[in-house]
This record gives sequence, C-alpha cells and structure tokens, in this order.
Amino acid sequence: MSDQVGFVTMGQAKAVDGEIPTVGIGMLGYAFMGKAHVNGYKKIPYINWPPAAIPNLVAIAGRNQAAVSAAAQRFGFSGYYADWREMLKDERIQIFDNCGPNNLHAEPVIAAAEAGKHIICEKPLGRTAAEAKSMLDAVNKAGVKHMCAFNYRFVPAVRLVRQMIEEGVLGKIYHIRARYLQEWIMDPNFPMVWRLRKDVAGSGALGDLGSHIIDLARFLVGEPTAVNAHLKTFVKDRPTPEGGRAAVDVDDAFISLFQFENGAIGTLEASRFALGRKNTNSFEINGSRGSVVFNLEKMNELEVHIPSEQRKEAQGFTNVLVSESYHPYWANWWPQGHIIGWEHTFVHELNHFIEAVVLGKQVEPYGATFEDGYRNAVICDAIVASSANNGAQVQIKF
Repeated sequence: MSDQVGFVTMGQAKAVDGEIPTVGIGMLGYAFMGKAHVNGYKKIPYINWPPAAIPNLVAIAGRNQAAVSAAAQRFGFSGYYADWREMLKDERIQIFDNCGPNNLHAEPVIAAAEAGKHIICEKPLGRTAAEAKSMLDAVNKAGVKHMCAFNYRFVPAVRLVRQMIEEGVLGKIYHIRARYLQEWIMDPNFPMVWRLRKDVAGSGALGDLGSHIIDLARFLVGEPTAVNAHLKTFVKDRPTPEGGRAAVDVDDAFISLFQFENGAIGTLEASRFALGRKNTNSFEINGSRGSVVFNLEKMNELEVHIPSEQRKEAQGFTNVLVSESYHPYWANWWPQGHIIGWEHTFVHELNHFIEAVVLGKQVEPYGATFEDGYRNAVICDAIVASSANNGAQVQIKF
C-alpha cells in the first residue's frame, strides 16, 4: 500500500488548476547572449509564478552543425537547425529570438516578421540606421510584437530611477553623465574577432557599449536633438588565425556631448581601453530637486541625494539598497537585502516580452521596441558623422 497518501500527479494538478499555456521559442545564435537568454527563459516559470506562458525551447539555429547540435543538447532545446531559414518554417515557434552577431540581425528578422513570428533581437538592432529602419518597417507591416534587447532597462535600480523621474522626485533634469568602460581588448595582440570588423559589427565600442548608454539616456532623460562626438581607434591592426594581421576598421572608444529636447545636456562615452574597468556601465543624473548615481558593477545600489530641510548639517549622497519587495521587479525574488545579479535582467526582460505576446500587453514604454532600436541607430550614425567632421555638431533627426 502506497504511503504517498493524497499524492497528485502534475497532469492531474493541471486539470484541476487550469492549463498554463506554452510559447514556442526559436533562437539564432548560441554564444554569450544565447546562453544569457536561455538562462532567462528557464527561470521565468518558477520566478514569475504563475507565468503568462511557459517558454518551450523548440529549436536553435547555427551554421556549424556540430556546434549547434551541442548547443541544443546543452541548453535543452528539442532540436536544432543548421539553417535559420528552415527554422522559421517551424510552426511550433511563436517567438524568434535573434542572438546572432550584428550582421545576422536584419535578414533573419525581416524573414521572421514575414513568417508571422514575434521577435526579440539583440542590440544594436542594425549596423546602420538604414538597416534598422528596414527591420522596423518589416515588423510594423507584419503586425508582430517586437523588442530590441536593451536589458539594462530591466535592472531594478534603473527602473526605480525612471520611476523617480516620472514622479518628479528629481525635478527638472539638467545633466546626465554616462559612461560604459571595459578593458578586454587592450593587448595589441588580442586576436581579430567579429566585434572588431565593421562589416560584421557595424561599429566598435559605439555599437557594443555606447548603444546601451544611449538607450538609457533616452529612457531616463528623453530624446536628444544634437550631438558633437569623436571616435578613436588605438590599435590599428590585430593578429588573424592565419598568422598575419588585419586592419581594425571600428572604433575602440568614443566621447560625445548631447543636447536634449527638454533642455538637459549630457556627456556620453564608451571605451574598451579603460584599464582596470571590467564592466563599468554608470550614469549620474542631476535635477533641480535631486541627483542619482548608478553603476552596474554595484547594480543593486543607488546613490541618491535629495536635499532635506531637516538635514542641512548632514547633506550628501545616501546609499540605497534596491532590494525591497516594493522596488521594481522584486516581488518575485528574495527577502530584502538578498541581492540579484546581471543575469536576472534577462528574466525580467524576456518575461516582459512573453507577457506582451501572450497577454497582448505593450512592449513600450518600459521595454525597448524596434522603434527604440532604430532611433538608437540614428543617434549612432550621427556620432559617426560628427566624428568624421572633426567633432562638428550634428542635428539628430528621426
């Protein structure tokens, strides 16, 4: 006689509690971002319980059959395709997730839209504004949901800053200073990789890192109207697998001055030559009533200064731990003070998109749509144009 009195199988439980739908995921790419997205999909059902839908990892695509087969097994996809075109014919797939390199964004995304798939695509959306516009036109014509994967919008502390600005806590915004700094290619003998090739990446630090802080500036401060900028390449050539060296035709760093519609001004810079900086994505915003400082390397914290008549003798920035249950995204996580990490931004981001697809919610304003990805590309093109004209001011027109 069984000692499991009252045991109910999952099939029976679903019959009692109601079936939770699934949503089929087809992914292109299986490297850094592919791993991050899969990790997010797998956490969604038990972190955001009950989920709008349970992600079903239907298939993953890549050109190297041995590598994509191994990726399918590693990540838990039901199968794989050696051609993304064949994958897009799979009717089990409702969401196409493009984690491929930048030169594989436009063509697969446009084809996915024509196939009626909802689409999330990694940033930068396009290598140029024209390429990004072709993708935006395709999703608008198809009427599918679309998101550009600017995951830092989904850091709880960043969303809290947005909330503070929306509620007028900081008052009129005067300044934003944003920088994204890394050091990983400083060795002149670091090999030539796709991120250092313009035909694949489109740009260097500008599209890789700068697109993130440009998006955060738009998300938090508003639309820019003009920019002055300089791009710089410090190492002109890199070793190739064949034993030679190839010319680097993208930027290693950029620096820029922005003007915004609301009268604010800003400085934005990014570099992959900042010795000692591992992944410093930081910003400071100053308003008429207060200031905030954020650094991704301490992503659960904000430095906040809001003047108080009761504290005139002890003014200064206060460290705020963003981990309370009432802070953005925290209701489904841990008790206060039990911090989360970089990878959890993808749980928030992908769950947001699945809810948009399954429940008919809007991706915007808190998620970045392809419109945001296109506008980001317009700004990047303006930075390139300014640098090409010795830092002359360029008007930003969308």
